[in-house]
Amino acid sequence: MMHAPAPTTVNATAPLLTLSGISKSFPGVRALNDVALSLYPGQVTALIGENGAGKSTLVKIMTGIYQPDAGRIAIDGRPVELASAHAAFENGITAIHQETVLFDDLSVAENIFLGHAPRSRLGLIDWRTMRANAREVLETMRAGHIDADARLRDLGIANKHLVAVARAMSIDAQIVIMDEPTAALSAKEIEELFLLIEFLKEEGKAILFISHKFDEIYRIADRYTVFRDGEMVGEGRLTDTAEGEIVRLMVGRSVEHIFPERTPKIGAPLLAVSGLSHPTEFEDISFELKRGEILGFYGLVGAGRSEIMQAIAGMTRTSGGSIALDGETLAPKSAAEAIASGIVYVPEERGRQGVVIGLPIFQNVSLPSLSKTSKNGVLRLAEEFALARTYTERLDLRAASLSQDVGTLSGGNQQKVVIAKWLATKPRVIILDEPTKGIDIGSKAAVHGFMAELVAEGLSVIMVSSELPEILGMSDRIVVMREGRMVNIYDNDGLDAETLVRAAAGIVA
Repeated sequence: MMHAPAPTTVNATAPLLTLSGISKSFPGVRALNDVALSLYPGQVTALIGENGAGKSTLVKIMTGIYQPDAGRIAIDGRPVELASAHAAFENGITAIHQETVLFDDLSVAENIFLGHAPRSRLGLIDWRTMRANAREVLETMRAGHIDADARLRDLGIANKHLVAVARAMSIDAQIVIMDEPTAALSAKEIEELFLLIEFLKEEGKAILFISHKFDEIYRIADRYTVFRDGEMVGEGRLTDTAEGEIVRLMVGRSVEHIFPERTPKIGAPLLAVSGLSHPTEFEDISFELKRGEILGFYGLVGAGRSEIMQAIAGMTRTSGGSIALDGETLAPKSAAEAIASGIVYVPEERGRQGVVIGLPIFQNVSLPSLSKTSKNGVLRLAEEFALARTYTERLDLRAASLSQDVGTLSGGNQQKVVIAKWLATKPRVIILDEPTKGIDIGSKAAVHGFMAELVAEGLSVIMVSSELPEILGMSDRIVVMREGRMVNIYDNDGLDAETLVRAAAGIVA
């Protein structure tokens, strides 16, 4: 058990790590544009921004996974090039992610000293010294309750975080990145983590803390930097800045002219979800989706939105509640059953869950509709092409031909293939999970335009999105989620972004 250290004082000192003019682009997407970040010894800097603001890209640059297109990185005023993850490691930078990257089948000591284990004069690993050193590191950081010989798989998530920090301490890392470290922790474990962060501050470490939870940010951080749309839009000391100002920095942009004009023709309820619950992901979810409606779901990371959609689509089992489509109760035990009922799900991770890399476009589109393009068990190629052409043309797919490997397409065009695939099944409800994540502006416009066409034709759409402009620009009503529960359902009439962010983050007005 850790004990609270004495309160720390924030010294006005020079930054330990400085990033300036950092830019990074991917095909069709500008992830970062001329951003800056400074981390100070003995202080926590919170990096704040919506999903897609560029936070993860910056972390990958800081840890040597990505190389910036432009910009400068300096440690203690000395320019450095983080050409690889090993180079970042050698420069004293370590990251502790929401899902810690450790090895379950190795012991705690082996995880702490992996890659830099003490060795004997013969060059062999000195196991006794390694275990002793591991115990010393754990004791130093007030985590002596963890057995250095225990298998990592036998530890809880909170103690795995402690092992990750112990690894950072063992290499004397001076810069510690914590990316959503509390997402899977209980309240008690979060308190333990905060005490550990205070200890790291006492040790003079410069800490980058990434979180969507404002109560945590104001509890533990000294400074803040806000990213929006891949740009740095504000920084300062938290003691000088109100929550409302940071929220305005996060969402401060106009959305009126970006999205298609439409006059909703909303009918009677089509899908009714009542008291839907899952043992670990969400609880007591109840809402209605009407004919011709776009129902938006907004929330921060870990809110449980995708998990709800996967349950409705028959991909995961629930522990309670009911789903009804047009008055008929459904209990889909598989995605196939949901599809047969008229409910389809377009996943967020299109590369892993949406398209089949290595297959041509036309086969990706026709895959769920083989009964329509085959006769007596024999596929009819002409009908596969015709089906694919019908739906990809409506989505303005940009490809050399329908025989092109879907893996060679841009992210935006892959997303169009996924949507075309499910529309070809002629569903009644289509669930779009982050439909424009990571795609360029032109492709976003095409997807938004097509969504407007679909609901005009009577299809009902659920759209999960972390992009506030998209939620406000496309939704008729908006469900806000927080930590597996529904916070509120808003009619999108005069609704503003700040209201949604406050609700999702649990900030009291």
